[in-house]
Amino acid sequence: MLNKKFRQPKTISWKKAKVVALLFIGLFWSVLPLSPCAVAEIPREPLMAAFHVHSTMSTGSWTLDEVIRDAKARSLDAVVLSENFSLRYEYGLFPFRGALRAHTHLPSVMEYGIKEFLQEVKEVQARHPTMVVVPGVEVAPYYHWTGSVWNDTFTMHDAQKNLLVLGLSNEDDYADLPALGNTQSYQYGWQTALNFTPTLLLLPAIWFWRRNGNQPGLSSNPLFSTWCKIIGGGLAGMAIALFFNAWPLSQPQFSPYESELGHRPYQAVIDTVTKLNGLAVWSLTEAKDYSEHSITPLGMVTIKTDPHPEMLLQTNNYTGFGGVYQDTRTATDPGGIWDQALQQYLTGNRKNPPFTYGEIAFHTQGQAGIELDQVLTGVWVQERSTAGVIEALRTGHAYAVGQYRNPHGLRLQTFSVQCGDATLPTKSGETLILQKACTPSVKISGFSTEHGDHSVSIRIIRTGQVVATYNQDTPFEIQFTDTQALLEKSMYYRIDIQGYGELISNPIFLTRT
Repeated sequence: MLNKKFRQPKTISWKKAKVVALLFIGLFWSVLPLSPCAVAEIPREPLMAAFHVHSTMSTGSWTLDEVIRDAKARSLDAVVLSENFSLRYEYGLFPFRGALRAHTHLPSVMEYGIKEFLQEVKEVQARHPTMVVVPGVEVAPYYHWTGSVWNDTFTMHDAQKNLLVLGLSNEDDYADLPALGNTQSYQYGWQTALNFTPTLLLLPAIWFWRRNGNQPGLSSNPLFSTWCKIIGGGLAGMAIALFFNAWPLSQPQFSPYESELGHRPYQAVIDTVTKLNGLAVWSLTEAKDYSEHSITPLGMVTIKTDPHPEMLLQTNNYTGFGGVYQDTRTATDPGGIWDQALQQYLTGNRKNPPFTYGEIAFHTQGQAGIELDQVLTGVWVQERSTAGVIEALRTGHAYAVGQYRNPHGLRLQTFSVQCGDATLPTKSGETLILQKACTPSVKISGFSTEHGDHSVSIRIIRTGQVVATYNQDTPFEIQFTDTQALLEKSMYYRIDIQGYGELISNPIFLTRT
C-alpha cells in the first residue's frame, strides 16, 4: 500500500468551476425565504359561479341541462352542485328500534345512484363545454329525536344542519361519508344483536307448523291442525317482515336517539372529506328551519333546525362556509365568529383558515323569490375546469356577491396589499411574507356589471377591526395606507361592501419572517 504512487488531484477547468459555483449558489438561494416580490404571480381568470345548486337528481325541479341553460342565459361561468346526499329518515321504538321502526325518504343522490350522478354531471359537462359543472353533495350528517308522539312534543332536530362536500370524483369516496342514511358507512354493535331478535319468532312458528292431525289429543282435530299452520305461517311471515324492516343490521356511527353529541358527527364528516382531499363547507349556518306535520292518528311531528354559527368555532379543518345568502347573518360582521376563527388561524390554534362563499341554495326558480344569479361566488381560477374551480375555492381565491333583486351586481376587480417593495398578487386567500417592518397599503377597485353609478359603502377590516370606511359611487378605486398597523405579529385584511348589493372578500394575510 505504501509503495503505490501518490496520485495528484485532477484539476478542473474554469468553465466547469463556474457551473459548479452557480449550482451551489442556486441551491443556497433556494433554501432561503423568498421575498414576495420574487414570487411570480400565477395568471388567474375570473369566473362567476352559482354555488349550492340542486337539480332533479335530488330536490330540485329543473334537470341539470335546464339549470345550465339558465346559468348561460345569466352569463355565469360555473355551477357548483350540492345535491342532497341522503334524505332517509327513520324512527324506531325502544328497545327494538331496528325491527319496530317507520322510515321514509325524499329524492337524493343515494336514491338516484352515486355512479349515475357522476355520470350525469360528466355528460352534461360534455354537452356544455363552455360551462364548468362541479359535482357536489349536501350532507346532513346527523339528526336526533326528542319528545313523544302522545303529547305533541315529538321533534326531529338538526335535519338541516348541513355540510357541502365538493371535490370527490370517485364513487367509492362517497361510501365513506359517515352520514345518517348512508348505510355503507354503518358499523356493527350491540344494536345489531337486537335487530336479529325477530328471527326468534321462527321457533314458535316451527312448533305450530309441525302440529298435525296424526297426534293424539286436540292436535288430532283437523281444524286445530289447520289453525296451527295458519299461526305458524303468520309468525314466520312476521319474523321475515320484521327482519327485512330492520335491514341493514349495521348501525350508524352516531345514533339519532342521542341528543348530546354536539359537534362530533359533523367533525367526523369533515375529517373523512379531508382525508379524501375534498372540500367541506358549512352551509347556511344562521338560517332557521321550522315546520309541523301531521302524522294522523298519532298527532304532530315538529321538524326544526336552530341557527348554529358556533359550529364555525367548534369544528376544525373545514374549507369554509356560506357567508352571503338570503337570510339574517352575523358571522361575517367585523369581530364576529368568522374573524375569531381567522384569528385562531393566525395564532396557530387552527390548521387552516376558513374561507367564505356566496350560497344561493337554488332548488326551484322563483321559490322564496330566489333566482339562480341572486347570490354568486366569484373565483379566480388557474384553469377553466372543475379542478380549477375546486383549487380556487380551496385556496380562498374567491369572494361572495349578493345581488338579490337587482338584475346586476358588484364585481371585485382588484384587491391587493403592498408593503414597501413587497406586493402581493391581487387575489384573496394569499399570504404576504415580509422581511422587514413597513407600512401596509391596501388597494381596492370594483364596478357594477352594467357599469352604472351606484352608491356603496366600503369597509376595510384589519384582523377583525374596521380601520377605514369609504362611501363612493361605482366604479371605485381606493388606496388606503394603514399607518396604525403593527407588523410585529401576523394580521390580515378583508373588505366588506354594502349598498348596491353586497360583496365580501376573503382575507389577504401578512406575516413577518
